[in-house]
Amino acid sequence: MSDFDPTRRALMAGAAMAGAAAATAPAFAQSSSSNGGGGATAPQAKDFPEPPYPKQHQPWPGLAQKMDPRPDHGEETYHGTGRLKGRKALITGGDSGIGRAAAIAFAKEGADVAIAHLPQEEPDAKDVRKVVEAQGRTFANFPGDLRDKDYTTSLPEKAVQQLGGLDILVNNAGYQQWVSGLEDLSDEQFDQTMKTNLYAMFWLTKAALPHLKSGASIINTSSEVAASPPIGLIDYSMTKAGILMFTKTMAKQLGSRGIRVNAVTPGPIWTPLQVCGGQTMDNLVHFGAKTPIGRAGQPVELAPLYVALADPAFSYSTGQVFGATGGDPQPAG
Repeated sequence: MSDFDPTRRALMAGAAMAGAAAATAPAFAQSSSSNGGGGATAPQAKDFPEPPYPKQHQPWPGLAQKMDPRPDHGEETYHGTGRLKGRKALITGGDSGIGRAAAIAFAKEGADVAIAHLPQEEPDAKDVRKVVEAQGRTFANFPGDLRDKDYTTSLPEKAVQQLGGLDILVNNAGYQQWVSGLEDLSDEQFDQTMKTNLYAMFWLTKAALPHLKSGASIINTSSEVAASPPIGLIDYSMTKAGILMFTKTMAKQLGSRGIRVNAVTPGPIWTPLQVCGGQTMDNLVHFGAKTPIGRAGQPVELAPLYVALADPAFSYSTGQVFGATGGDPQPAG
């Protein structure tokens, strides 16, 4: 559904842009028996787990269902209000972490959802399917490797065929590995990080453009490390800074076509990226402890932000950077 009422858009945009926090608040505040809420009370910040977290390691790429504590993607805690009714979304890395939280929230807001993920992540993808289809929404998943150009460029057309259109593209999948120094950063790792985090975004966005009409939204997942890189995430931080520049450039190019492009900069979020080489074991145990909030964020805490940026009501917000960092400084918008 790429068309939307400009009068409704103008009326809603002012209220929506009063602040991302205000616009996204209903996701946790409201429950509905129609979306699985069952009248349950949404979690408060005090309910989310705090460090120290258990020591653990998984072979890359990792599975959310094997993490301890298991991440909260909003399966029971996100409650939709119909903000994305009838829209069609494609999300990379939608099997776990932030991408999974966005997929679940989009479905609970009325959208049909397609996700891309690695074949090894199929067990997590099956869990997402159950939640999305329980909302009565169409779900499609496309296993493959985003480093494969042919696979990546085929995704928009596949999504259109399965969902009946494409209105929302979320470039979210990422590769992250901690290294002790530049000498330990191999050409192979550098190449994999660049291909997964930057090339795939470039290929996928370009392939999606013929399918995106006025009112569409592109949301790119960057990171707070784009502004404050840790010493052990050299290549990862480089790509996250590049994502911001791509976002701002595309927003300028696509603004006249009515396609909005924005970025989200998460802080430390509890996802499989962290337990399969994204952090040292000591960093993992104390992950997020140095933020003002004092803990890692849960994927569900990012979901309302992705919903807001996908909502046509945010019609005057493009080329912007929205942070969710637990209180740490974020890159300027």
